[in-house]
Amino acid sequence: MNIRIFFPILICATAMTMAAQEYIRAQPGDMVLQMDFESADARARWSSQSCASWVELPGRGTCLKVVVPNTELANSGNMTELPIDVSAYGNCQLLFTCQAKAENVSKPSKSYLGVKYMFNCNSKSDGQQWVNENDVHGTFDWKQLRFKVSIPGDVEQAKIVLGMQESHGTIYFDDIVITVLRSVPSRPKPNPNAPPVFKGHSLPRLRGVMSPNEFKDEDLRVLGEEWNANLIRWQMTTRWAAEYKSPQDYNMELYDQWLDKELEDLDQVLNACRKYGIMVVIDLHSPPGGRRPNKDLVMLHEPAYLDKFVSVWELIARRYKDNPSVWAYDLVNEPVMSMPAPEGMPDYLGAQTLAAKAIRAIDPKTPIIIEVDYWDSAEGFKYIDHPVDIPRIIYQVHMYWPGAFTHQGVNDAKIGVDYPGKINNELVDKETLRKHLEPVREFQLAYNVHIYAGEFSAIRWAPNDSAYRYLRDCIDLFEEYGWDWTYHAYREWDGWSVEHNNDPNNHEPTTEPTKRKKLLLDWFKKNIKSGRNVQE
Repeated sequence: MNIRIFFPILICATAMTMAAQEYIRAQPGDMVLQMDFESADARARWSSQSCASWVELPGRGTCLKVVVPNTELANSGNMTELPIDVSAYGNCQLLFTCQAKAENVSKPSKSYLGVKYMFNCNSKSDGQQWVNENDVHGTFDWKQLRFKVSIPGDVEQAKIVLGMQESHGTIYFDDIVITVLRSVPSRPKPNPNAPPVFKGHSLPRLRGVMSPNEFKDEDLRVLGEEWNANLIRWQMTTRWAAEYKSPQDYNMELYDQWLDKELEDLDQVLNACRKYGIMVVIDLHSPPGGRRPNKDLVMLHEPAYLDKFVSVWELIARRYKDNPSVWAYDLVNEPVMSMPAPEGMPDYLGAQTLAAKAIRAIDPKTPIIIEVDYWDSAEGFKYIDHPVDIPRIIYQVHMYWPGAFTHQGVNDAKIGVDYPGKINNELVDKETLRKHLEPVREFQLAYNVHIYAGEFSAIRWAPNDSAYRYLRDCIDLFEEYGWDWTYHAYREWDGWSVEHNNDPNNHEPTTEPTKRKKLLLDWFKKNIKSGRNVQE
């Protein structure tokens, strides 16, 4: 269904019915809003700001012009707003586009500032959400700005914002369009006669940790022999952003040099893990091309890096396909795809499918781990409409929700947030965590697949031992659902360390075990050690 409207009354009759009857759903491509500024009624619905005016441009008609002198860089006041109602599109992904032209817009201090074509909404479940295309500044002719938004099911107030933030210059806007990109699919009911779930192992559970950033035999000995962990997710990672300025700097030669060193370390890791009874997830934490400023994976937008991604996994599969310490190949860490794939390019799931098929041509047995959009969060599982059609697949989820609690004190985030407690104006406790993980659980039961919680954590200085309580509740849920899991992280950054106390200024491991460490060790005591032991 495509309905063109020139003013922001968003909900068509079908969408209204969808809100009242669950079985009627918005379809990809459905028009939510299509608006130019030729109508006086449309223009009148925008808030009045001294920086904004309506102008006539040859060949385009009426446009919105925003001018900010270089003496005015206030955080607010340089944007105009349009309230909108998207309540009928809860649990849909919407694509926002507009046309924009810029003249000498200064570069702001943060990539998410500058030119603003932005969506804002509020919900009880997710709190405030602000989304726009990042890193928009400078001088450019008319071009499309775009981004996608996952609309919460309990969305409340919402608005579109046009203007600039912490930048000066001139920007023109025209032709705002919002369409449905994805809707939450219907799930089949669990099949009581389904075959056994493929886990990739025959042990009761794999429980362990995320790796440190470098190989140390002693660290692995302690983990395997003293802690009794039977799994490690070994991250092959580099801090590209600190070294390189643009995607062009992620050249293949530099990437190959880095990867060669990582694989040499991985050889040692696998030998040591076999000795200490630890299975290994090979985690390509830094894929070719890295990330754009908006955190999108470059390989989802540029074919050369996608081709390299596939060839890297062919190399890894040839090297490790018969290694008894390898549990699984983890294709890419925390995919982010804030904008749709360019024409002819696969999305984040399609890119992983290409790599998985290439691996299966070489290695038919080793399990392959798929991660989902939105940083591999539970939210990303809402939009997977079917499993990947490749044998021996496992699905991974990361759990850092709510971030206001787990990441307090990180990147200047507010500290002193307790768990359980009121977080973002919502009481968050174990049952709230359960509700947050529902999309993962529903996917697991609907398609009879295995789930692996590859990362979860809470910052060690969360008040009143609340990090311990959060981790305890997460693990209880993982165990109830039969998920394997790895804690983030072991002997990496001390902010996540269970061997450090809750004093952020104390960077030395404590002599007395923390409650967080005791929690992990109590679960690790239940582990059974084995070799590869992969299901046939």
